[in-house]
Formats: sequence, C-alpha cells, structure tokens
Amino acid sequence: MDLDSQALNMSSRADLVEFLGGLADSFATHPERWQNANLPDFLNAWAAWLEDMDGYFQNRGESVPTSASWQLIAQMLLAARVYE
Repeated sequence: MDLDSQALNMSSRADLVEFLGGLADSFATHPERWQNANLPDFLNAWAAWLEDMDGYFQNRGESVPTSASWQLIAQMLLAARVYE
C-alpha cells in the first residue's frame, strides 16, 4: 500500500509505526521526491500545514478534525529526540 493510502486508512498506533517506517524508506530511496529534505525545512512545513489545515479539509468537503490530540503528537516528537 502506498503512503497516501496508508495515511487515509490509519487506525492504530501500529499503523502509524508502519507508516513512519515507510516514510523513512521513501526519503532514503527517493529523496528527490521530497521538497523539504532536511529536518528544519520538514518541521517548518509541518507547522505551516498544521496552521493552514482547516483549508485543506474544507477544500475536500470534510469536517476539520476536532478530537485529535495534538499534545500527544508533540509528546511523541519530544520523546523521539532522546529515545534510542
């Protein structure tokens, strides 16, 4: 399954783990497909998309998510800085 399909069908922590592995593989094998090819650019793009995500969902005719725990995502990123 491609990364876009994985993202749309994500339903568990295990799915996210598999997705992240696929994302890393994508960068390793096809870096030319990545516009944000370093960590600062990637994080800045992530922040910009997050800030503008309402428009993304509205343009797709979907409701903007309100129940996602963005705190959990932040905690995962913080833990990833030191977890081996």
